Amino acid sequence: MKVIPLNLEGAKIIEPVVHGDHRGFFMESYNEQIMNQHGINYAFIQDNQSLSAEAGVIRGLHYQLNPKAQTKLIRVLSGAIYDVIVDIRKSSPTFGQWVGVILSEHNRRQLLVPKGFAHGFCTLVSNTQVLYKVDEYYSPENDRGILWNDPALGIDWPTSQAILSEKDQKHPTLSDADINFH
Repeated sequence: MKVIPLNLEGAKIIEPVVHGDHRGFFMESYNEQIMNQHGINYAFIQDNQSLSAEAGVIRGLHYQLNPKAQTKLIRVLSGAIYDVIVDIRKSSPTFGQWVGVILSEHNRRQLLVPKGFAHGFCTLVSNTQVLYKVDEYYSPENDRGILWNDPALGIDWPTSQAILSEKDQKHPTLSDADINFH
């Protein structure tokens, strides 16, 4: 696996080695020993999967507060997404900055999102399935979000017709969000 650090501390792109031939391909999407060799030492305890039926679906920007914050390892099983993370660690020199990457069934890249980041994605094609591992269980009382189109963040989402859940339409801006990461 190739591990590529991003400009937000702790966030990484992971590119698995893909072995392909006339039958298709084989790859290890997760190998704890190799991850540990790259300093990725999380105990993932749950897998989550979503299907978005249409292009332009935006899910996010989501996070959980401490002590139930989650590290996520995200990949796309089918389709493609523009995946965005926002640094919400108040003492971080990159607080409020974001990075966007394309994850797809074709590039097979994965995104490691450490605790202290809000996460969201926009589907680029219909029938996109996203799978992500987390190192903490879902906690409704710690579930939070930031408004996907917060003008202070200026995220350049690749859609002019965002399809959102009612919940994601109502998140506060970063300046009003409940954050306990320092």
